[in-house]
Amino acid sequence: MTKGKLSIANKVSNGSSVEALVSPTPPSYEEATAGTSAPCYNDVETLTEFNWDDRNIRRIFIRKVYAILMIQLLVTLSIVAIFTFCDPVKDYIQSNPGWYWASYAVFFVTYLTLSCCSAPRRRFPWNLILLCIFTLSLSYMTGMLSSFYNTKSVVMCLGITAAVCLLVTVFSFQTKFDVTSYQGVLFVFCMVMFLSGLMLTVVLPFQYVPWLDAIYAVLGAILFTMFLAFDTQLLMGNKRYTMSPEEYVFASLNIYLDIIYIFSFFLQIFGTKRD
Repeated sequence: MTKGKLSIANKVSNGSSVEALVSPTPPSYEEATAGTSAPCYNDVETLTEFNWDDRNIRRIFIRKVYAILMIQLLVTLSIVAIFTFCDPVKDYIQSNPGWYWASYAVFFVTYLTLSCCSAPRRRFPWNLILLCIFTLSLSYMTGMLSSFYNTKSVVMCLGITAAVCLLVTVFSFQTKFDVTSYQGVLFVFCMVMFLSGLMLTVVLPFQYVPWLDAIYAVLGAILFTMFLAFDTQLLMGNKRYTMSPEEYVFASLNIYLDIIYIFSFFLQIFGTKRD
């Protein structure tokens, strides 16, 4: 095989030798691939070829998000159980509402930090530390809310929430319906909830209206059920909009928040207050 090799012609002229270099001829495809079974990439090419849309990367991302989510839900369930079944703890938190407002402030600050600042939520271990603080503060708020309701009501709402979340998750993974393309509908629904909340803020100080409170809770449960489907499909990555696998903390935060709000609204709808 002479193509592609360096050809050197020695020419003798007037007693001196001159070396003339002939430009190499590019090899054909058959010659270049002869004797090789698969292309081999160096490190630079491998990094260049790397794609976040790879299915293995997406599966690892989903497993990581749901592992974090399970830990968050177990922590919340434990705190809710302690605040509901342990009478001394229940009496203490109900007689000291300042801890609730302190936890609400911590929840609000950590939520804004993780939602609006990409650097803290992507930098390990600060992202997990902030997520732990966020989970503990929201768990305290949920536990204190549950302490005002009957134990059977809390258990029943936990079961309803688990069933609804399981059905929505299965639906989001199996259906071809793209929930992520309906951002406008979710925005309008949020505006309806915002206006309803303002109406309740004005009306409730003067007189409690049970049917108005129930309508608000039903709308909230429907809205955050839709948000759960939306965030789950963002996590999947095979719809119109997707979430980067670098955002595993943000994905866990969103789905966890959806589940907690669904439980809170179900508690408001089906729960029975303690005497």
